[in-house]
Amino acid sequence: MILRRLKNQLVCVIGACLLASTVAAADYPSRDIRLIVPWPAGGGADAISRKLANIAEQQMPVSIYVENIAGAVTASGLMQMTRARPDGHTIGVLTYDSVITLPRGKMVPGYSLDDMAPIARITREADAVVVSKKSGFTDFKELIEAAKAEPNSVRVGVAPRGSGPFLAVRRLEKQAGVKFNVITYPGSSSAEAEALLSGELDAAISSLGDFSGVIESGDVKGVVELSSEQNPSFPSVPPINTLGYELETGSFVLLAAPKNTPDAVIDKLESSFKHAFESEEFQTWVAGVGVTPSWLGSNDVQAWIDELQSETFKVMDELNL
Repeated sequence: MILRRLKNQLVCVIGACLLASTVAAADYPSRDIRLIVPWPAGGGADAISRKLANIAEQQMPVSIYVENIAGAVTASGLMQMTRARPDGHTIGVLTYDSVITLPRGKMVPGYSLDDMAPIARITREADAVVVSKKSGFTDFKELIEAAKAEPNSVRVGVAPRGSGPFLAVRRLEKQAGVKFNVITYPGSSSAEAEALLSGELDAAISSLGDFSGVIESGDVKGVVELSSEQNPSFPSVPPINTLGYELETGSFVLLAAPKNTPDAVIDKLESSFKHAFESEEFQTWVAGVGVTPSWLGSNDVQAWIDELQSETFKVMDELNL
């Protein structure tokens, strides 16, 4: 009798939860959606997020507004997202640092990907090596030859230790058998762009999109992209596999919600953002900024994250990073 009563109570609780989830999804969205970008305004992830949100909200009865909350290598903004009510009205943007740098270094107490429910991967963007006009280098071969002839003489700017570009430069040194004078710059790639312009750096590693302004001005030249595919937006920049190296690194933009967000709400968000992603407006825009559109839905993105972490952490272990 007691067991039957407990069973009936459990069924009622489960039924109530399912009903609440269904009602929440049916009413969603009931107010504007807050999209937290954990980087300052003006960067690549910010631009991609804003463009996608502007298109996605056209199919919604509410607005999607972007809030930039930078700090702690993306943890500040994303931890605000994970502490929000899991109802789909607060979501966030994840990049390489969110998925690799923070978990690897255990840099911020309380930060965990387990507190997030991935919605989709939006873009991927390969890292690239660019050189300053003042360096005198005209291609990747010249850069490597100079580094071999005089170790520690070629000044290469990258993001701080633990970042994708920092890992890329160490992997490149190992494959090419060279030693660069690696100089790190916290924050966005704008500091590296300024250092390239002033002659403080000979080269830098980040995405071609990050350096598009100084590339267009002719002050900086892309000499290789760390990819196995040709970037159609930069046809003069060869992928590194055509030069005899096997090295693929780069960043990406993911969307996520707080854990325990109802599946039906995740589905609605995914559908809205996928519609925006597939629009001619977004595809044309993203091609123009040199970023690769690369959709991966909620059913597959967690497995991709797990595989990326496993492969990247293995390389970091080999390089003692």
